[in-house]
Amino acid sequence: MTIKEALKKGTIILKSNNIENPSLKARLLLQYILKKPRQYLIIYDKKEIEKKEQWEYFVNIEKITQGVPLQHITHMQEFMKMEFYVNEEVLIPRPDTETLVEEVIEIANKMNKPKILDLCTGSGIIAISLDKNIKDAEIYAIDISDKALDVARKNANKLGANVKFIKSDLFENIENIKFDIIVSNPPYIKKDDIEHLSKEVQNEPEIALDGGIDGLDFYRKIANQALEYLKFGGYLCFEIGYDQKEDVTKIIEDENKYIDTYCKKDLYGNDRIIITKI
Repeated sequence: MTIKEALKKGTIILKSNNIENPSLKARLLLQYILKKPRQYLIIYDKKEIEKKEQWEYFVNIEKITQGVPLQHITHMQEFMKMEFYVNEEVLIPRPDTETLVEEVIEIANKMNKPKILDLCTGSGIIAISLDKNIKDAEIYAIDISDKALDVARKNANKLGANVKFIKSDLFENIENIKFDIIVSNPPYIKKDDIEHLSKEVQNEPEIALDGGIDGLDFYRKIANQALEYLKFGGYLCFEIGYDQKEDVTKIIEDENKYIDTYCKKDLYGNDRIIITKI
């Protein structure tokens, strides 16, 4: 079987099982199996694939049809033009989150040596991306999961980022530190909605998805507790669900401490981030 034939068959199998972006996933999987870049697959599309690699490819195509995320097979996800390691212990980075990171970079680059805290860091993509793009920033990142922090540290080492990782339930283990910016992409899926998500998303850690009954638990806690940890004039920056703008804005307004609150949309036109300051 040639590269071209394998790609065609893999795409057909994924498409017939209603997998999103079947041709892209078929290609990325084959790149991973063959350890070759995209250009190789195009130029050498008539090259025969060894039997062992064919077997490995179609075994993993089958896994994808059963809801296993491609990233749990390849352990790779690109974010902000960097390649991050991911596994079953962390949320797979989404392009939507780049909107949040880019906004924080713009805010922070107007500051002198900003001190930044990333809450619910997961794989570390936000903290690491900020460290790589902001001059002289001091970055802290927390997560409640030891296994998630292992992944985040692995990514920081791989990408040469200087981030202080701390195990903490939100601010619990943050002592007497004031930050210029607190940023978070917290769990924000309604508890009862999780079972209705795609098989792929359901295979991600529930702790990274479950935002409580109305999906807003973490916004309430963070908006309230962050007041103790933000410098005067400091920023609180959230990623939100596409339909949570009004609810999260009200949570912020109810604290009566925040000003200049605004929302920005992602590349798909969905409300995606809320920025406010004290």
